[in-house]
Amino acid sequence: MPAKNDNLIARQEYILQKLQETGAVAVDELCTTLGASIATVRRDLEDLENRSLLRRTRGGAVPIGPLFYEPFRHDTSFQDKVSSFAEEKRRIGLAAAKLVSTGQTVALTGGTTTTEVVRSLKVLSDISIITNTVNVAMELSNRKDIEVIVTGGHLRGSWFTLVGPLATASAEMLFSDIMFIGVDGIDAKHGLTCTNSSEADVLRRLVQRAKMKIVVADHSKLGSVSKYLLCPTKEVDKLITDTGASASAIAPFEKLGIDITRV
Repeated sequence: MPAKNDNLIARQEYILQKLQETGAVAVDELCTTLGASIATVRRDLEDLENRSLLRRTRGGAVPIGPLFYEPFRHDTSFQDKVSSFAEEKRRIGLAAAKLVSTGQTVALTGGTTTTEVVRSLKVLSDISIITNTVNVAMELSNRKDIEVIVTGGHLRGSWFTLVGPLATASAEMLFSDIMFIGVDGIDAKHGLTCTNSSEADVLRRLVQRAKMKIVVADHSKLGSVSKYLLCPTKEVDKLITDTGASASAIAPFEKLGIDITRV
């Protein structure tokens, strides 16, 4: 019986990861890759759909687009954020999620790149998530096997973040094994920066309480400096970026001893 359960989990994890990588899966291709029958694959897709992890289509499945983004469908600035380096962010999210193990506590900042990390984390179970971002919590709200801890605070309209005294007080009490940090800029000399002082105040505390600090940023953020400091660059353990990052762009971070992954 345990072997059957292990096979089921492995198949479904593969399906979810493939969805995240390609944006769609086909039943016949899954049967070939997984060495499973059509009936088995269809049962897997039905089970995943019942858990709100995908939406079945004729001959396959596609990811579910959370309904709470619907009010922003015609918001140009929001759509620009989502579409900017979208494929690169998806690859970064997949690479980041592979660093997380069952039982760990993971903290995340807000932003489009960390949202892709969260979507890739959906294949895991028995992890805890700490965030000051409402959409991250909502992305995982249907998962009973993932604990989600959200700071208090008042909602800042730009990308669903919670800030203010309640948020900073909560952040003082929360500790994580890994923190994935989205930034508006990361510069070897000037550090990790963002555009909002209240958000920087909250994230600074979460970063200080993370055992491992991993920046997830597309190549456009490298060498950029925004208004408010989150932490010095030398405190970062790892930087995950995309293949658009040139050797000269990552050289200053390598000099600091930061592990670099380009995907």
